[in-house]
Amino acid sequence: MGVLSNLEPEKVFYYFEEISKIPRGSYHEKQISDYLVQFANAHAFEVHQDTLYNVVMKIPASAGYEKEEPIILQGHMDMVCEKKAGSSIDMEKDGLQLAVDGDYVYAVDTTLGGDDGIAVAYMLAIADDATVAHPPLEYIITVSEEVGMEGANGIDLSMLEGHCMLNLDSEEEGIFLSSCAGGMSAIVTLPVVWQESAKKCWYRLDVNGLVGGHSGCEIDKERANANKVIGRILYELSKEVSLSLKALEGGKKDNAIPVQAQAVIGVEPEKKERLAGLIEEYNQILRKEYVQSDAGIAVSLQAMENGEPCKQLVVDDRSLFHILAYLMAVPNGIQNMSMAVPGLVETSLNLGILELREEHLYAQHAIRSSVTTRKQYIAGQLECLALEFGGELEIKGEYPAWEYKEESVVRPRVIELYKKLYGKEPVVEGIHAGLECGLLAAKIPELDCVSMGPDILDIHTTAERLSISSTKRVYEFLLEYLK
Repeated sequence: MGVLSNLEPEKVFYYFEEISKIPRGSYHEKQISDYLVQFANAHAFEVHQDTLYNVVMKIPASAGYEKEEPIILQGHMDMVCEKKAGSSIDMEKDGLQLAVDGDYVYAVDTTLGGDDGIAVAYMLAIADDATVAHPPLEYIITVSEEVGMEGANGIDLSMLEGHCMLNLDSEEEGIFLSSCAGGMSAIVTLPVVWQESAKKCWYRLDVNGLVGGHSGCEIDKERANANKVIGRILYELSKEVSLSLKALEGGKKDNAIPVQAQAVIGVEPEKKERLAGLIEEYNQILRKEYVQSDAGIAVSLQAMENGEPCKQLVVDDRSLFHILAYLMAVPNGIQNMSMAVPGLVETSLNLGILELREEHLYAQHAIRSSVTTRKQYIAGQLECLALEFGGELEIKGEYPAWEYKEESVVRPRVIELYKKLYGKEPVVEGIHAGLECGLLAAKIPELDCVSMGPDILDIHTTAERLSISSTKRVYEFLLEYLK
């Protein structure tokens, strides 16, 4: 018996548990992709798997619906892999440890992958249920969505016949999305020079206890970014003590607000007490500043090398200044609010990955905007900063905004069905997060699309949880729509 075996809809949660057994972080999708192909073959469905491991599946219509136009259902198979500090789970090799708490499914110590595993579970449950009435169905299940939508960018959809699509990559029931921001990954590298330090006392400096979250959906929550916080602390420390920097890293995904960052620093023995005092001061400052968004934020010091002064290989003074100046000056968070849609973030960026490497400092940002020129402007700001410090900028995984379609068949259908089933108006809006609809619209002429999904809270964090009751309601809505 599975952990989710008593939940309804039974088939949806069966398949969600099955795919949760398969590691499926971005760039590690072969196993889950092969599972989908095996599913299709076992049911004698037409299936296409490309070299990227994207999967396109065709499900024949149920009786009486053979002459209807196909409906496309779409989601992605990869997930953001984050785990709590100290967890022994290897997310490249181990499945998720699912658990249930009241109305929620979660994964012990890790992200859940409800984004977008629930879409895959919905699709498999429909395809595996002969009692579901539906027209011909065409499934698009992509890879590497979480790292720049590379699967959607590279997929061939020439075999598809449908033009009406439901994207199942939204996380709020009753909210139907009709547009989204475009985005890109902006990678800044700053060259560093290494030298041997004087004899110093060495410490591991940690920033943790942050809430984090999706760098699009939660960017308006003003949550602390661990990479920016540690840059600020190091800069302030450098003004008070003779600071040496041996190591620095934080965050794993550019589309997740980083929840922790670490540095290895050295100070002169006579500055040990001053260092400890400064750390306590900044703990108090940060707790006050982030009391509403990140109440658990904490900065800690741990002595290394048995507390004995010694020499280490560190970045030289010029490199240290460039690193700290960049981290202090680089923009982060909301840059512009939409003037057309009240409350909608128009442009933002998130410093999601920071790593001091052998030859350079590596800083990867997720830039999002519903205005293409604003997106390019932010990239230009990063390039100017990089060039000022002798570095360079690389752009990867750029994807277009999904623009609002004035004339739609799908949108009024879902609105009317929602009012019929629930007796109230749904919310139709745009979202600051990126969806694959824009890229797919460039490949499917006249694509008409709406994005929807059940309630998933705190995606891209270890607090991610999927509402059981919402999953059931959205599935029932989906079946009614198909019927």
